[in-house]
Amino acid sequence: MDIKKFIDKKPYLISGPCSAESEDQLLNTAKSLKGKIDVFRAGVWKPRTKPNSFEGVGKESLFWLQKVKKETGLKVITEAATAKHVELCLNAGIDMLWIGARTTVNPFYVQEIAEALSGVDIPVFVKNPIHPDISLWIGALERLNNKGITKLSAIHRGFFTYESSAFRNEPKWEIPIELKRNLSDLPIICDPSHISGNKKLIQDISQTAMDLNMDGLMIETHLQPERALSDVHQQITPNDLEILLDNIIYRKQILEDQDLILKLTILRDNIDKIDADIVNELNSRKEFVEEIAELKLKHNVTIFQLERWFQILSSRQKQANEIGLDPKMIADIFELIHKYSILTQSKIMRKL
Repeated sequence: MDIKKFIDKKPYLISGPCSAESEDQLLNTAKSLKGKIDVFRAGVWKPRTKPNSFEGVGKESLFWLQKVKKETGLKVITEAATAKHVELCLNAGIDMLWIGARTTVNPFYVQEIAEALSGVDIPVFVKNPIHPDISLWIGALERLNNKGITKLSAIHRGFFTYESSAFRNEPKWEIPIELKRNLSDLPIICDPSHISGNKKLIQDISQTAMDLNMDGLMIETHLQPERALSDVHQQITPNDLEILLDNIIYRKQILEDQDLILKLTILRDNIDKIDADIVNELNSRKEFVEEIAELKLKHNVTIFQLERWFQILSSRQKQANEIGLDPKMIADIFELIHKYSILTQSKIMRKL
């Protein structure tokens, strides 16, 4: 992908209210953030789950963003979910756009937006799809890039989960890390507001994002969060944003201490040896799985044995708990191992 650098500082800070509610609200919020952030955000159109929810003021609020830009000098950004939104934003002189999670998930919508942006290389930020599908995320970026949009960035805003969680959207940090591995030149901004859904968690999520060397933060701010027309619980005041930013610890990206480098090298070498042992043990396990497949075929037994799977999961989690490992981590690992055990058995049984 052809990605041009447009973020020239770290952390790159985007902030403003979830929704544009009034001209005064935007102007007063922007003035309170001037000098602290790089880009002012506000949702003009709000894709809501239920039709009677506040869905944004619409194109009228684009004029409010114009005024913010003129009176504060801040760059402004909003969400575009359709080609018509793109047209209206470009006509209003909006500096940047973001594509929301509900849009990223649909290649047809992304393609229409890409077509509407063809020939206009303004910065476009692409939020991860609602569900953890990195191919959809990369695909959306590629569709935009194919139409000449080179000033691209990703926004990590977490993923929907059916499981009980402290977060509104599970961070699943491994997915943006994998995105960075695939697209090393792509800047990634973290959206702690949507990950948390709770202002009390925003500081810790922001710190984690910086510890993972992400390029910036998008944090929702409101002068009176308790009176916000959308996402009441995840918006913080401009003053709280300033406190949050002051409390973030920015760690070194490059190791310079030779003693520390030596100690880390020794520890990493030990980890490499253990990892090699794990790979060899997994290969040994696979050989037993193949023998099991042959026996099942010979005796006409189904591949998947529910009781056996429950036994594996329960015993491995119990062992993890006893030695101080995270049972959830062990469950995740063995779910993946079990998946490939099933695939291995299926392949063997088809051949035989």
